[in-house]
Amino acid sequence: MALSKRITTLTGGGSDGWDLFLKARRMIAEGTPVTELTIGEHDIRTASPILQAMHKSAMGGHTGYAMVPGTDTLRDLVAKRTQDRTGVPTTRDNVLITPGGQSALFAAHAAACDPGDTALYIDPYYATYPGTIRGVSAIPRSIATRAEDAFQPRASDIEAAAKGAASLLINSPNNPTGTVYNHATLSGIADVCQRHDMWLISDEVYDSQVWEGEHLSPRALPGMVDRTLVVGSMSKSHAMTGSRCGWLIGPSEAISNLITFATHTTYGVPGFVQDASVFALSQGDSFEVEIGAPFQRRRAIAQDVLEQQNTVGLIPAQGAMYLMLDIRATGMTGDAFADALLEREHIAVMPGESFGSSAAGHLRVAMTIEDSAFKSALETLCAFARTCAASAT
Repeated sequence: MALSKRITTLTGGGSDGWDLFLKARRMIAEGTPVTELTIGEHDIRTASPILQAMHKSAMGGHTGYAMVPGTDTLRDLVAKRTQDRTGVPTTRDNVLITPGGQSALFAAHAAACDPGDTALYIDPYYATYPGTIRGVSAIPRSIATRAEDAFQPRASDIEAAAKGAASLLINSPNNPTGTVYNHATLSGIADVCQRHDMWLISDEVYDSQVWEGEHLSPRALPGMVDRTLVVGSMSKSHAMTGSRCGWLIGPSEAISNLITFATHTTYGVPGFVQDASVFALSQGDSFEVEIGAPFQRRRAIAQDVLEQQNTVGLIPAQGAMYLMLDIRATGMTGDAFADALLEREHIAVMPGESFGSSAAGHLRVAMTIEDSAFKSALETLCAFARTCAASAT
């Protein structure tokens, strides 16, 4: 029997970007020690009090069907967090609780796009973006950014691609680059969206991890509250990646229809997970600062290491848990360098090409291992890059 094109064409006929990661995992399974700097998985796991709250809820009987939109308590807390941080009036009617941020991304595109519509996204991009767009039978179109701009998108490039598009997906703080979009960038994006009557889908799952500047949600810009869908998640801000609890924030009419969509797709999030999320959010901003502190600390470590050499360049790491390293001085592609680094030094990083053509010749490094091991791995990477560069001359 033939499978649907929706399923068989999710990756566009090419790689899904995870080849190096899967190779590293195979090596580990075969007994080879590998230093993993690949995925955004906290090295400090979900805090015990959160797990205890989850256990208490489950043992207390909150294991049946939960309300599809999310519990009122959790929706109210997410709305309050959003309103406090953005100044935009937000109530539970603007919030849908989803099984993680990825589910929210899918729902947002289902709301914004009809089959055959063009959906824009910024390159470099998180690996699931184009497949998510294809999954709702829309047509993905990437917009290139430039390393010399620290991968801040130019409004003129978005304008050139915007005619007839239904939506634009952005991500700030950004995975994979660590870039935080500034006010001028976001204002330019907002102007294009309004001029072309596009939905803006804003992935803000790293909103609590800003090391330089400040996070600005484009939903707070003039004229944007009724055309912006914001994706959020407990995964990064509270180290709850496996709990799969996220949200989508948008106009009440959109959320009302998306509740119907969720009824026919995910049918909600387990009640005990929601109760644990309520507990976690109730710990306040200081807890989110604590979760992000290791990445801010390792960013400083990385800056010190990279300042000692001139082969590997560092794109300004303003937020999130990643570094984007420029290894073009080696004469190698990101794919070739990452594969050689894994084979020879047993260090796994993600090649920039996994995240689009704009990041070719770069690497994404996740700052997700203990400080001293992280420093040692970066020093080895830089030494390996110097050897490669010398061999190329």
